[in-house]
Amino acid sequence: MTDTPEEALRAAEILAEHRASIDRLDAILVYTLAERFKHTQSVGKLKAEHDLPPSDPTREAQQIERLERLAREADLNPEFARKFLNFVIAEVIRHHERLQP
Repeated sequence: MTDTPEEALRAAEILAEHRASIDRLDAILVYTLAERFKHTQSVGKLKAEHDLPPSDPTREAQQIERLERLAREADLNPEFARKFLNFVIAEVIRHHERLQP
């Protein structure tokens, strides 16, 4: 089935709207991650100052469980959410380890 010129134009408009939304959401993700890392960097400095370990497996497990629950509530694949948070946690721990004396 071939679209009419009007249908093709409308499809292009809808595509542009979706892409604009995706671009806005990507910006939100980047700025949100930057804000999150500012806090985790402060946590890393605090841990280094007080000789605390860079990793907290109990907290990490709680956060993963929490994020999986939120993902299910948001209709997002919980496995994807877990993999994403594991990636973020690994980066945070790497930063914390660099701050350790």
